[in-house]
Amino acid sequence: MEDKGRESDHLMLITPERVFYAGLLGRPRKRTPGCCHVYVAVKGNLHLTIDDVLSTGELLVTLPNQRHSIASDYRTVISVTLEPESMPDGVIEALAARLTGPDRAGYARKILAAYALLRRRRYGDITTAEFDEMCFGEALPRRVLDPRVMRAVARIERFSGEPVTADTCAAEAGLSASRFLHLFKEETGISFRSFRAWKRARHLLHFANQDLNLAHLAQDIGYPDSTHFSHSIRRFYGLKPRAIFVGSRDLAIYRSTETVRMAEAS
Repeated sequence: MEDKGRESDHLMLITPERVFYAGLLGRPRKRTPGCCHVYVAVKGNLHLTIDDVLSTGELLVTLPNQRHSIASDYRTVISVTLEPESMPDGVIEALAARLTGPDRAGYARKILAAYALLRRRRYGDITTAEFDEMCFGEALPRRVLDPRVMRAVARIERFSGEPVTADTCAAEAGLSASRFLHLFKEETGISFRSFRAWKRARHLLHFANQDLNLAHLAQDIGYPDSTHFSHSIRRFYGLKPRAIFVGSRDLAIYRSTETVRMAEAS
């Protein structure tokens, strides 16, 4: 489903477990997103810095919660993101090794072809398996979560404006708060608080091309105040919220059917 009719080469396809973004990168400040990033150059090269070590190439990968900065020779860059809780432990690391191995150029061409396809079709009705096939040539393994954790994840991703606490989720799961927090991290590989913070920041992407009051948006998606909102977004994306919105004015946003259904259920 398309957010609004725009004629632009800049686009973003959002699904619950993946994002395909082709657009402006912003200034190369340090960022620490909660997802895996596969960066692909549209033209020229990319320049990735992790722990003061610079890597240059047409395809570069960062792991979840890995602090880095990224710059591009060309103003538009492609970024494919994968949510770590959607895959079993070790899958992202194995994928990163394949993407940056001897077949790196082939994977870069595959993702560039996916970009060309999305520019032509401009659609969002896609499953995670189809998304992975389009970008990587294979459907990646899926993680099966404990139903109690799945309910907590669904609650967090509902974004109703009401705060989602560990106590609330624990009570719904019939567990003590400490046991629930242990189970959540055991199942997802991520602490409850970190997961909630990242998903809140990720939800911002749905509104990036809209002309909104940012203070109201922050409140609507669960931030206690504008200061916390700005600090969190800068930590995850390396940009202030307003800079993201200014750089996304010509961005066409598409949502998978599943994403739209989740939003309508909130």
